[in-house]
Amino acid sequence: MKKIRWGILSTAKIGLEKVIPAMQKSQYCEIVAIASRSRNQAERAALKLNIPKYYGTYENLLADPDIDAIYNPLPNHLHVPWSVRALEAGKHVLCEKPIALSAEEAEALLNTTQRYPQLKIMEAFMYRFHPQWLHAKSWIEEGKIGELRTIQSFFSYYNIDPDNIRNKADMGGGGLMDIGCYSISLSRFLFNSEPNQVTGMLDMDPRFQTDRMASGILKFQNGTSLFTCSTQIDSYQRVHIFGTRGHIEIKIPFNAPNDQPCHIYLQTCSGMEKATFEICDQYTLQGDQFSLSILNNTGVPTPLVDAVFNMRVIDAVRQSSNTLLTVTL
Repeated sequence: MKKIRWGILSTAKIGLEKVIPAMQKSQYCEIVAIASRSRNQAERAALKLNIPKYYGTYENLLADPDIDAIYNPLPNHLHVPWSVRALEAGKHVLCEKPIALSAEEAEALLNTTQRYPQLKIMEAFMYRFHPQWLHAKSWIEEGKIGELRTIQSFFSYYNIDPDNIRNKADMGGGGLMDIGCYSISLSRFLFNSEPNQVTGMLDMDPRFQTDRMASGILKFQNGTSLFTCSTQIDSYQRVHIFGTRGHIEIKIPFNAPNDQPCHIYLQTCSGMEKATFEICDQYTLQGDQFSLSILNNTGVPTPLVDAVFNMRVIDAVRQSSNTLLTVTL
C-alpha cells in the first residue's frame, strides 16, 4: 500500500506524545524522519519512537529527498516561516493551529501557496476528523435540533510555567491562540458561515503579557456563539449546541480520548438520544485524510482559506477587547 513519507519539524510535545504515535498507526502515513535544533534531542526522539532518520537542523530535514510531507508543530510564530520553507523545498505541509500570528500573515501564506499548486497545505484542526463532530454536524443538518440558534463552548487548563511557549507573548502565546481558536473554528464549522460581528474581552496576565482568559461573542446571520477559554482555570471542556427544537452536548469536544469510546447527546421533546463512537484517534484520522489528498491529488479536507477566515475572527476578538467596541466583519 502506497504511503506518504513524513518528516516532523521539531520535537514538540504534541508531536512526540500525540501526533507521531497516532500517525504511526495510520494506513497512509510513514514517519521517516524528525528534526530538532539539537541533534541529540532529535536522536533521542527518533530512538524512542522508532523513527529511522533524525536531523540536527530543520534545513537538513527539508533537504531530504525521501520526505514527501512535513508536520509543523513549531511554536506559533514559526508556523508560517517554516511552512513556507517546506513548500519551497517541495514538501506538502500539515501545520498546527493556529496557522499564523494574524490574518495578514495567514493571507501571505495563502498567497505563497499559489506558487506551488502541486503541493497540499492544511491547518491541523484535528477535532474536525473525529466522528463525534461529524455526527453532531449531521444531526444539525438533518434538523434534529430544529434551526441552529446558539453555541456555548468552554475550554481551559491551568499553566503558569514561565518557560512554556503558551506563556510567551513573542511566540504567539495566550489562551485565545492556543485553545480559543477551537471555539471559533467549531462555530464557523457548525454554522457553515462566517460571523458578521465579533465582541471580545481578554484578561491579560501582567507577568507574561498573554491573555489568561478570553471570552467572545460571535454574531452569525442566524444565531450566535459564545465562548470562554483560559490558561489559568482548572481543566475543563464542553460544547453545547442549541436549536429551536433541541440541543446537543459534546462532553469531550477537543481532546477526545484515543483509548475509550466517546459519547454525544441529543435532547429533544422526544427524549434523550445518545450516540456512541468506537475507539479511534483523531490524529490518525487527520493524517490519513491529508495523506489521501496527496495520493489521490484531491483537495485537502479543510482548505487553507478556512485558516485565514479563522485568523480574521481571532484578530477581531483582540481588536474588540482593545477598543471596547464590537467589530464588524
